[in-house]
Amino acid sequence: MRTKVKWISAVLVVSTFMLVACQNEPEEVEEPEKVEEPEKVEEPVVEAENGDFPTFGYDLGLTRHVPYEEITKENVGEVGLVWSKKFKDINPDIPAGNQSFPVVVDGVAYVTTAMNYVYAFDALTGDVVWEWIPPAEIKENAERTGLPSSNRGVAVGEGKVFMITNNVGVVSIDQKTGETVNYVKISEFYPDVTPENGYYETTAPTYYDGKIFVGSSGGDNGVRGFEMAFNASDLTPAWDEPFWTVPPKGEDWLAEGLFGGGGAVWMPPSVDEETNTLFFSAGNPAPDFYGEKRPGANPHTNSVIAVDLDTGQLKWAQQQVSHDLWDYDTADSPTVYTATINGEEQRVVAVGTKGGEWFVYDVETGEPYYKNVPFAKIDHPEPTPEGVLVYPGILGGQNYAPNTYDPKLNFDLIPSMEQGGIIKTAKNEEEGGQNTGGGKGGAQAFGTSYAPPADEEAYGTITAFDLNTGKEAWKIETKDPQRAGLTSTATGLTFYGDYSGKVNALDTATGEILWSYQTTGLTISASPSIFVVDGKQYIMITSAGNDPQVFVFALGGEKSQAEAGEAEGTTDPHAGAEATGEVVEVNLTAKNFEFSPTEVKAKVGDTVRFTMKNDSGLHGIALDEFGMNIKEGETFEVVVTEEGEFRFYCAIPCGQGHDTMSGLLVVSK
Repeated sequence: MRTKVKWISAVLVVSTFMLVACQNEPEEVEEPEKVEEPEKVEEPVVEAENGDFPTFGYDLGLTRHVPYEEITKENVGEVGLVWSKKFKDINPDIPAGNQSFPVVVDGVAYVTTAMNYVYAFDALTGDVVWEWIPPAEIKENAERTGLPSSNRGVAVGEGKVFMITNNVGVVSIDQKTGETVNYVKISEFYPDVTPENGYYETTAPTYYDGKIFVGSSGGDNGVRGFEMAFNASDLTPAWDEPFWTVPPKGEDWLAEGLFGGGGAVWMPPSVDEETNTLFFSAGNPAPDFYGEKRPGANPHTNSVIAVDLDTGQLKWAQQQVSHDLWDYDTADSPTVYTATINGEEQRVVAVGTKGGEWFVYDVETGEPYYKNVPFAKIDHPEPTPEGVLVYPGILGGQNYAPNTYDPKLNFDLIPSMEQGGIIKTAKNEEEGGQNTGGGKGGAQAFGTSYAPPADEEAYGTITAFDLNTGKEAWKIETKDPQRAGLTSTATGLTFYGDYSGKVNALDTATGEILWSYQTTGLTISASPSIFVVDGKQYIMITSAGNDPQVFVFALGGEKSQAEAGEAEGTTDPHAGAEATGEVVEVNLTAKNFEFSPTEVKAKVGDTVRFTMKNDSGLHGIALDEFGMNIKEGETFEVVVTEEGEFRFYCAIPCGQGHDTMSGLLVVSK
């Protein structure tokens, strides 16, 4: 991952050899002739160290731990902003939201946006090297189906940049020019894998040994989840068949149900080169909360699965939740690393789940070293038609936000969300079937629903587990749920972004927050990528919301926005205010995972009245400063007494995490 350019003067080596040879001559010799001085050779210049962030998780094991050492606990307070870009300034057609995890190779950063735009940036200056604009059919697909268009990044290999597209395609792009090399739809090889059948793609691929590994989104829609390998050279299948995580409809445990499926692979797989194994996580079975017509354990859902890299044949699988009724996906990628366990070095694969539990397995056998280790509140009775309160809610636990492993400390750090959920299930499958169609998807399509408790504020935690003992080393609470993920460094720092748009650094050994920088981004939904160019260390991170951006930080950057510690608590400055102005009616609807309108204007003293009129029932509105959290058909009003910009976002079913759905209430005098 790191490269140092070194060279040695051939003249200097030869001259040294000649001198040694002369010293070995016999003593009785005539006075030697005068030897000309060798040409003066300048001392070789050793170029400064460079270090990439070449994959989704830095290394093939996806540890998100970099060996770079310039930024330390002692000088992290000197980190500031080097450059930033607003994606909509580059191209106004780019939609809201961003979940891109940048990949950086040879000083060029490759970053995606929602709707599958790709940018190559000069990582030091922010200059756009090239832009890849998706074909019209990709945008048309998202608009037609109403399925998510988020994208989590690219893979780089063989001089190409690879991306999975929301219409269930794979594209290879020339790494130097940005020109399309190849573009295929997976349905060309597997006809049922189409958006019309509920499939979409938000994950990033993994490149290794001439292959591109591709997962699947849409498990909540009842699709048949899979992991597949394609040849990087021409995007043809590299395995005889995908690894299907669930049986075909009508077979095995899906023999009776009308809507069954699931087992989506939401995040990139990890690779263990030593055992030639690919590891991936599979999500929940569907229907999410209604399990009567999918009897048994529903194997290979909610699981870590190990397959042969070359064939896709199963090596082993371990299930984290049997017969899941709570949408407790194993969502994040498994992480592969060498750890010290009970004093002995072991090669392991580890994962945290939306169910709030941590697991560590042997890489070769799948036997557990640790299992069901809790890091969140856990209390989940079976769902009923009347509704039950469960912990965690369907957001997690650990959602897709990646962990990080520090080999020096032997700590695995898990980001998590803490909030319960009220979940309801259909009385029977026929009742659930009445709610299918009409643009609805996910759990709602099967007569089930979810809402966060009205009186419970979501927050986050970061938990450090000691691999030697399997026990918690420390845990901190964060004001915002941990939706973005972590990246750690060799100097004992862990960087992460949060829902307020801040970037933070904590002491990996203790959890103490050492640095915080408030960006102009509305929210952050992806982990930072850390790289080195010419000996200087940089931190890159994307932000989401309705004004997606990208930021790069380094020592000596602009510090004017930096703040120490966590975000301060929020209070409602408008409570008890008397109305002195007009009534501003806001009938908010949701289409294609965006609110309309995305901006509401009011003046100090106005009464702002929000009404949720989304006929899909999938979304809600929250505005933290006013304590607003409403769902379909509900109304909330408030008298605004302070000017400023206040962000509202989707609250059902994705809570604060649904970053593509947000807008601004702009209050002026």
